[in-house]
Amino acid sequence: MVMKIPATIITGFLGAGKTTLIRHMLQNAQGRRIALIINEFGDLGVDGDILKGCGDETCRAEDVMELSNGCICCTVADDFIPTMEKLLAREDKPDHIVIETSGLALPQPLVRAFNWPGISTQVTVDGVVTVVDGKAVSEGRFAHSVAAVDAQRKLDENLDHETPLSELFEDQIACADMIVVNKTDLLEVAEAEALVDTLRESSRGGVQVVTTAMGKLPVDVLLGQGIGAEGDLEARHELHHHHHDHDEDHGDEHDHDHDHDAFESFVVTLGEIADTKAFSDRVSAIIGEHDILRLKGFAAVSGKPMRLTMQAVGPRVETYFDQPFGDIERATRLVVIGQAGLDHAAIEAALKSCAAAQ
Repeated sequence: MVMKIPATIITGFLGAGKTTLIRHMLQNAQGRRIALIINEFGDLGVDGDILKGCGDETCRAEDVMELSNGCICCTVADDFIPTMEKLLAREDKPDHIVIETSGLALPQPLVRAFNWPGISTQVTVDGVVTVVDGKAVSEGRFAHSVAAVDAQRKLDENLDHETPLSELFEDQIACADMIVVNKTDLLEVAEAEALVDTLRESSRGGVQVVTTAMGKLPVDVLLGQGIGAEGDLEARHELHHHHHDHDEDHGDEHDHDHDHDAFESFVVTLGEIADTKAFSDRVSAIIGEHDILRLKGFAAVSGKPMRLTMQAVGPRVETYFDQPFGDIERATRLVVIGQAGLDHAAIEAALKSCAAAQ
């Protein structure tokens, strides 16, 4: 079976912090070669800033493609599809494609474009990430500068939807697989927690809501969601049907060393498991109980010579046998990833308990 290239769509209003998030991702790409499709236009192009964060190996100049003809959701056929076809025709295909949409873009039409012939057989939407300006949204403004958004509208001659910001925000939330609440350094703890709760309530079940400042999100959290969003369009339908069918990021002066203090990970080692489905079901429950973002690793199943790969994003757990153990120790090792404050002892005890109970 041909493996499809995963693509992550990053959406959010002008100034929410999309570019900063992507720059941080590139600087911490862990060897992944990433191609960028950037949808800014007029005087708002951000390719120069993006390239400052690119390494020669992870993101070369030819891996950055800028769509400057207007809002990506309004120019899918004329702009986005040809760009994707050009990218996929290359012999040195990327490991991952990241698409930064215009702040005015509706994400749903872009997700639908991944079902086009020639695209659908080669690429899948790994996930839709909606970046939210925590400070602005908590104050009911949606965007840091409404005037900047209005200026962006006037620059885009191809824009075919005059969507109120509140409705556009709802559509970006409705389509999201992950919501990143950025600029939480500007909020009190209680304000950030209240905003996270509100966004969880207004999004689809299973959507992850994470908080960060300066877009510092670990690449293992941002990429590798494995959603396949193009096959799940009904669940992320537009709430409002509007179509006919340099990003103002939080100041770089605070861009410290790329620490991930807001996130943590640890490894739990277990013995063999007896029942793959029962263990997976219990793992899913533990993830929900402890607000775990990701869980991944390998398991030894009694009586099976093959190693079981286990990957979980939110409550969704996927397993498959990948290779014989051979000389590898028959053990179960799981990496748990979440925001700071995970109860290591309780999570480890729960995992050990469900392994022993089989």
